[in-house]
Amino acid sequence: MDSSLHEVWQAAAGAPFVPTIAKGSQFSVAFVLLVVGFLLSGAFTLNRSVANLPILAVPASLALGHTGRAGVVYMFCGVGVYV
Repeated sequence: MDSSLHEVWQAAAGAPFVPTIAKGSQFSVAFVLLVVGFLLSGAFTLNRSVANLPILAVPASLALGHTGRAGVVYMFCGVGVYV
């Protein structure tokens, strides 16, 4: 368990990071996820009921990026963050 930083660096060099969504298509994926998320949010807003919660609200939340790496995070990756 006494591996040095150099040994960890060398071990990681053999397995480069490969993103789930390729860099060239992150903007397209993000745009689709955001549009779907906003449409589902709007539909849930027009007809709020407990029955529509799992049908509209949960998928909208997932598409917009409230859990995991979804629409908003992919948009940040696709266009960059400029502060």
